[in-house]
Amino acid sequence: MLFLRAYMATNVEVEKNNNESSANVIRRFTKRMQGAGIVPKVRGGRYFTRIKSGNVRRTAKLKKLDKAEAYEKLVKLGIVQEHRGRGRR
Repeated sequence: MLFLRAYMATNVEVEKNNNESSANVIRRFTKRMQGAGIVPKVRGGRYFTRIKSGNVRRTAKLKKLDKAEAYEKLVKLGIVQEHRGRGRR
């Protein structure tokens, strides 16, 4: 018996009949999964990224500001040439 519980709301269950091969059971299970819409849900969440917490964002922003300040200081001292990018695209 193949059984899957996805997202705590959808159950897909397939039982093997007497004269049925394992490949046919797996095929029926796959069809039921597609019919229930589980496969698109799982694929849709594949590249999902969490929202970073406020504390993590704050420390990242402070680190970025410190790096920018250090870079500006090096540019003013003439140690580093100012990077002239192509601008925003």
